[in-house]
Amino acid sequence: LGLLLLVAVPALLLGPVRRRHPSVFWVLVGLPFSTFRLLASYGSVMEACGLTVPPSRWRAGLILATTRREVRPVPPRRGMLRPTPTGLRVRLRLAPGQESADVAAAGERLRHAWGVHAVHVAELRPGRVELRLVGFDVLRDVRMPRRCGGSFLRVPVALREDGSALLRDYRAVPHQLTLGATLSGKSMYLRHLVAGLAGQPVALLGIDCKQGVELAPFASRLSALATDPEQAARLLPVLVRIMEERYDLIRARQGLPFDAPEHTITSDVWGLPADERPVPLVLFVDEVAELFLTATRKDEERRDEMVTHLIRLAQLGRAAGIFLEVCGQRFGAELGKGATMLRAQLTGRVCHRVNDEASAKMALGDIAPEAVAAACSIPPERPGLAVVGDTSGGWSRIRTPYLSLDDAAARCRENAGLVPELPALAPFRPLAAPSPAPVSLAKATD
Repeated sequence: LGLLLLVAVPALLLGPVRRRHPSVFWVLVGLPFSTFRLLASYGSVMEACGLTVPPSRWRAGLILATTRREVRPVPPRRGMLRPTPTGLRVRLRLAPGQESADVAAAGERLRHAWGVHAVHVAELRPGRVELRLVGFDVLRDVRMPRRCGGSFLRVPVALREDGSALLRDYRAVPHQLTLGATLSGKSMYLRHLVAGLAGQPVALLGIDCKQGVELAPFASRLSALATDPEQAARLLPVLVRIMEERYDLIRARQGLPFDAPEHTITSDVWGLPADERPVPLVLFVDEVAELFLTATRKDEERRDEMVTHLIRLAQLGRAAGIFLEVCGQRFGAELGKGATMLRAQLTGRVCHRVNDEASAKMALGDIAPEAVAAACSIPPERPGLAVVGDTSGGWSRIRTPYLSLDDAAARCRENAGLVPELPALAPFRPLAAPSPAPVSLAKATD
């Protein structure tokens, strides 16, 4: 009886621990169990998954000469197991003729064989891949890693399904489109971006045609805010002029004539000395469809002008240090002229839960068609869950951790002194924002 109680009591306690604290359960139970299964069955599992190859001639001859046993196919060479708070990682050296796609195709079978929640494959370099075993559903209760790797213009905003942090890197992906239905978590994603950039020497600008209800709480950190299409129509030409002035600065540094066409300029603001480099501008556009809607002929002319300015900023803004973050519920050709052309310039794509398959295709269909089904399967009870992809064709599931509006607004108020002095944008400063600090941050450091 005592032995039975000794076994039963811990078993009963592990059930609640697994539900409420899956990371603790993984470290205590899942990690030792999965490690033992992987080490004990590695060769047989790889052979069952078709990931073994015949041994080389010299190896086969050596086996026959020394042991006289049967020559069996050999699996990929395995490195040391590295435990993580959410799973295991192991590097494999592939045999000649194998590729990372072969290992990725066997991911579901490896998951069942080793008793883990998921198996992801990442190619490190030709011939080397990393298996990322995830012990539990990390997207159910999002806990960001302690070290996310954020830096200048690199903001951790969400958690990937393999347990790593998603970094929004504006230097690598300058413009991004974020789609999502109401209550899908799109605003939470935008909130993390603003809060993450608030403490950096950048200028934040917003176009929020919902009368500013999404971006107005961050007014203390915004350099400009347009709350309706009319204000947006006045703000966008100013941004285009700022972009042209920055091109003039680049021309002057390169010794090019000022009448040289823009397509002949091959450098950008990051090639300028730090003391001459203008501050980066990040423009957030919420509910972009409101900029395309028209009711009268005059509205159509204004719409065409705004779309033209947005397209110019998307095509030429990166070299001038201007980045776009475009958000909406739907975004496609039905919005009007220029919508498809603008979408083509937005390299990054994030698709939260949408109301129809067509919306998912708008976001991901042209870059990662296989991700459309994943975006359509996002349940409504998991706000913040999304599918992220880029023009390279790669995609993954992510989820944004909860961040209250008060905390995000407080972070903006704490960093209100970082608002740079940009005279051209002074007429568009939100009324709720305090006066900028006397120290100018018009020249940012990398």
